Amino acid sequence: MRYVDEYRDQRIALALASEITRRTTRDWVLMEICGGQTHTIMRYGLDELLPPGIQLVHGPGCPVCVTPLETIDKAIELASRHEVTLVSYGDMLRVPGSHSDLFHVKAAGGDVRIVYSPMDAVKMAAAEPQRKIVFFAVGFETTAPANAMSVWQARRLGLENFFLLAAHVLVPPAIRLLLRSPQNRVQGFIAPGHVCTIMGYQEYDQLAREFHVPFVVGGFEPVDLLESVAMLVAQLEDGRAVVENQYARSVGYRGNTAAQQIMEIVFEVCDRKWRGLGMISQSGLRLRPVFARHDAERVFRLEEITAPEPPECISAQVLQGLKRPHECPVFAKRCTPQNPLGAGMVSAEGACAAYYQFRWHVPPVSKAENG
Repeated sequence: MRYVDEYRDQRIALALASEITRRTTRDWVLMEICGGQTHTIMRYGLDELLPPGIQLVHGPGCPVCVTPLETIDKAIELASRHEVTLVSYGDMLRVPGSHSDLFHVKAAGGDVRIVYSPMDAVKMAAAEPQRKIVFFAVGFETTAPANAMSVWQARRLGLENFFLLAAHVLVPPAIRLLLRSPQNRVQGFIAPGHVCTIMGYQEYDQLAREFHVPFVVGGFEPVDLLESVAMLVAQLEDGRAVVENQYARSVGYRGNTAAQQIMEIVFEVCDRKWRGLGMISQSGLRLRPVFARHDAERVFRLEEITAPEPPECISAQVLQGLKRPHECPVFAKRCTPQNPLGAGMVSAEGACAAYYQFRWHVPPVSKAENG
């Protein structure tokens, strides 16, 4: 299949790995931002093809993983109301809140439904005017245009029973936070290809200049990621720090301007709290006042709540590239996909889930454990 098979070609991958080894003279720490990229790295063992001096760490690129407990609790509270139908993507149902999750609310009789598009929720609102349909809008810039269009369409159709619980976040402010941290050890970034398909990569130019850190916009296949690493290593070894585009077959410099336009019409930038990272200035999107009648937080008067992270979960350190999932003391023990302590073990893009699925081997049980 064109644009797939050639990016999974073993000979090309091994040649790129050899080139990276030949070019590397120092130790470098690189971060891929997107959770989809993390899963490709783990699935194909790409990190094991790299020389020992290249360390890949995993950034805050899983939208489910960075949605704070407070927002999950708001969704649970809405789903528990008898007049509300809470609509979401499937991986959100098992993300733990403070005391429960949406799966348990659904099992207890709450009207929680899974869809593949926000427009499905708009159709529900049109078909069931007696229900209050709330779509749980989680994601980065990638999913924001479709969610914005759902609100715009609901307003055009006069659907006063359609609402959005918006939890959108923006990638560049989070990268800026990481780069400003005194604990930061990342020296180069693989920028998220899907986000850049929508937004382009103009914003990363400023980050590269300000922090003298190279960025490469990367795709999601094995060859994409190895080529992205090779491009980063070449920049670092040469002392350069610019933005390069490996994913040119999908990403342009300015991105998808039509998608950006509907985002601008419906959303405005706001401060947003990230799970594990705290409040990040100007890092979120909320509905503009003109769409206030569709804003679930305003209409349902959801109170501000705070919820502490589970003390055993080190997702904050994983999201910042300070630790990797297997370094967590409860990884694959108290925290598993069946019994997750944090969102990183639930989401299809979570780093913890990737390590569990592709790298975890159950250690032999000792005689003492057998009793």
